[in-house]
Amino acid sequence: MAGPSSSGNPSPAVRIIVPIVLGIVFVGAWEFFVRYYHVPKFVLPPPSMIAEALINDYQTLSVSLWNTLKVTLAAFFVALAIGVAFAILFTQSRIFEISLFPYAVILQVTPIVSIAPFIIIWVGLDHVERALLILATIVAFFPILSNTTLGLKSVDHNLQNLFDLYRASRWQRLKELQFPSALPYLLGGMKISGGLALIGAVVAEFVAGSGTGTGLAWRIIESANRLNIPRMFAALLLLSVLGILIFFGLSALERLLLRKWHESAVGREN
Repeated sequence: MAGPSSSGNPSPAVRIIVPIVLGIVFVGAWEFFVRYYHVPKFVLPPPSMIAEALINDYQTLSVSLWNTLKVTLAAFFVALAIGVAFAILFTQSRIFEISLFPYAVILQVTPIVSIAPFIIIWVGLDHVERALLILATIVAFFPILSNTTLGLKSVDHNLQNLFDLYRASRWQRLKELQFPSALPYLLGGMKISGGLALIGAVVAEFVAGSGTGTGLAWRIIESANRLNIPRMFAALLLLSVLGILIFFGLSALERLLLRKWHESAVGREN
């Protein structure tokens, strides 16, 4: 019988069953109160109506989902490559870090909606998808940069002295010492960045408006303007599911890479 583990933590079965049961109770209560109090569907549709809209408009919504997913994944991988590259550069050269890191902070704290119109105009209305990629990359870039930089700097000083003793090259130090030490930090930044890439893609689609025409954010705007609230909620549901899948996919990757050696992923023996 599933129960708490010997260390006092819930078993994997409990971790899965409890959220599912809570979700079923929530959806059931939502359906009951909306129908019992006769809430208009343009205010709050019942879950059954949202499911019906999801089935009826599946072809349209699936195309929009795929377009949003493409922008999100592309932005995530571009942000990953640029973030890691600049983190390595910052840890290898103090001058580069002092010169460039403040501008990375400026990009992070600048609201994406304020610069989105400029990016779209500069890129051109004929290349809106490229503008969406740039905007989503800007949002997703900083967590990877900051976490990886911190990880590369968080090497044990005794190990650094050992590498000095053996006259390790800069490349050997980076490959054998700094990057393995920074891997947990990088994976943590990737989990944050994955969600931010989706948020950046959605916000960029909102700002771009009808020029995109195919993303889930535009489907939400279109459905709201037509008072097709069930389809709007269906699009929101797909966005939520997409974000959850990205998070759990990156969490699985984190466990896979760290489970054999890092304390955050190694299970207790007692």
